[in-house]
Amino acid sequence: MNDNYKRETICIQSGWHPKNGEPRVLPIYQSTTFKYESSDQMGKLFDLEEEGYFYTRLQNPTNDAVASKICELEGGVAAMLTSSGQAATFYAVFNICEAGDHVICSSTIYGGTYNLLGVTLKKCGIECTFVEPDSPEEELNQAFKENTKAVFAESVSNPTLVILDIEKFANLAHSHGVPLIIDNTFATPINCRPFEWGADIVTHSTTKYMDGHAVSVGGCIVDSGNFDWLAHADKFPGLTTPDESYHGIVYAEKFGKGAYITKATSQLMRDLGAIQSPQNAFLLNIGLETLHLRVPRHCENAQKVAEYLEKKEEVAWVNYAGLPSNKYYSLARKYMPDGVCGVISFGLKGGRQASTKMMDQFKLVSIVTHVADARTSVLHPASHTHRQMSDEQLIAAGVAPDLIRLSVGIENVEDIIEDLEQAISKLK
Repeated sequence: MNDNYKRETICIQSGWHPKNGEPRVLPIYQSTTFKYESSDQMGKLFDLEEEGYFYTRLQNPTNDAVASKICELEGGVAAMLTSSGQAATFYAVFNICEAGDHVICSSTIYGGTYNLLGVTLKKCGIECTFVEPDSPEEELNQAFKENTKAVFAESVSNPTLVILDIEKFANLAHSHGVPLIIDNTFATPINCRPFEWGADIVTHSTTKYMDGHAVSVGGCIVDSGNFDWLAHADKFPGLTTPDESYHGIVYAEKFGKGAYITKATSQLMRDLGAIQSPQNAFLLNIGLETLHLRVPRHCENAQKVAEYLEKKEEVAWVNYAGLPSNKYYSLARKYMPDGVCGVISFGLKGGRQASTKMMDQFKLVSIVTHVADARTSVLHPASHTHRQMSDEQLIAAGVAPDLIRLSVGIENVEDIIEDLEQAISKLK
C-alpha cells in the first residue's frame, strides 16, 4: 500500500491485494493444511528459513491479510490475530515475560484483564503491580523493579473511561528499559494511534468496534518495531538468546523489527494455539471496511447523549471525556482530538436501586454484556458482571454501585435519547 494513504482508504483497500484473475474480495482459506511439492521446501518452513503456510494454527492467508490491515491502521511493522482480546493480552505479555518476572499495569482496566494479570499470571510466576494511572511520575517510578519487563494500560479504560497519558507512561517505561503495551480497543486506530505517542505494542479485542456487529470474537497484537530488544538483551532473553526449539535462532538478530511477532507466532501460537478462525477473520475484515464510517458516528451520538444526560435532573453524574466538565477532557483532546469512543457511564440520584429499575424500562436499548457494536446496549455492573461484590467492594474496584455503562450505537440519536427519556421518566 501507498504509505501516504489515509486511514479511510486503508480500512477498505489494505491487507488483500488480488492478482490478475483472483477474487476481488478476501477469500476464506478454510483449510487446516497447505500442500507442497517437496519435503525440503516444507522443512524450510518449519526451520523459519522461508515464509509460507503449512498449518493454520500458526498462520493462515485470510488471517494474515486482516492482521496486515490492522497493522497498517496502527502504523506498525507486524501483527497477528488471536482467538480473543484476552488471548491477545496474554500473548503480548507472555511473549516477553516468564516465571520470576514483573509487570506494571494500570489499575483502571477491564476486569478480565485485571484478573489475567493479577491472578492467573501470578500462578505462572509473573507478578503484577497495579498503579493508579493519574499518579505523579515520581510515585509511578517507585513501582519499577529490577525484574520489571513491561508496562500495560488501556488508552481508554473499560468501564471507567479513564484516558491514559500515553506519552507519560511511554517515557517512564523507556527510562527503565521496558516496552509499553497499550490496549487500544475502545479508541481504535481511527481515533488514537498509540505508537505516535511512544507506545511499543498495541493490542485489540477485535470483538468490539473493529468487528462492529457482535458476530465474531477475536483479538490482535501489533508491534511498532521501535523497541530495541538487543539494547536490553539481558532483560529479554527470549528474544535475544538462542531458541533451542528452532535450532538456536536468535529472533532479534534474525528477524529484526519483526522479531516480536515472529516469536509470538512460532512459539506461543505453536504451543498454545489460540488462533482466530479464518471465518471470524473474514467477518472481521468486513467490519474493518466500515470502521472509519462507524466510529465517528458512535462518537457523535455518544457526545449528544452525554450532553443530554448531563442536563437531566435525575442523573447524579456523567463520565465521558468528550464533555468539557470531564477531568480527562484535556487528555482526550491531546490523544483523541477527533473523538474518544461510543461508551458512556453515568449514575442516578436514586442510587443502585434506581439503576436496577431503569434496566427494565428500556425499549430500544438492549441489556447485554457486550459493548462497542452497532446497536445501543446497556449494563449495570453491580447487578450483572460484578453482582457478587458488596457496595464497598465495588467502590474499591472503581465501579460505583449506581454506575450504568451505556454503549451508544449508530442508530438515530434522537431515538436513543427518546428511549433514555422514557426510561428515566418511569423512575419517578
